[in-house]
Amino acid sequence: MNYHKVDAPLAAALDEIKSAEEPLLAVFIYTAKSRDETATTFLNGIGVRVYSKNQEIFTATVSPHTVEELSQQPWVRYVKLSQQLHMLN
Repeated sequence: MNYHKVDAPLAAALDEIKSAEEPLLAVFIYTAKSRDETATTFLNGIGVRVYSKNQEIFTATVSPHTVEELSQQPWVRYVKLSQQLHMLN
């Protein structure tokens, strides 16, 4: 795991996961401006739709293992945990 590419809340969530069942985490994936076809194939493989070559931010629901794989990719700049929104009263 490259913790330089993972935000603190995501790192904390990964550290708290101790069950045999891998929960899914909603994340934002920030990528480099230029990605090759291998990167697009990787993103498609984890269920991410790539709409254009200029797209740099993606959302995905992934396992902790996939977060680790993402953090190792040279074209990934950052992976951030998505926060659940709450209604204002």
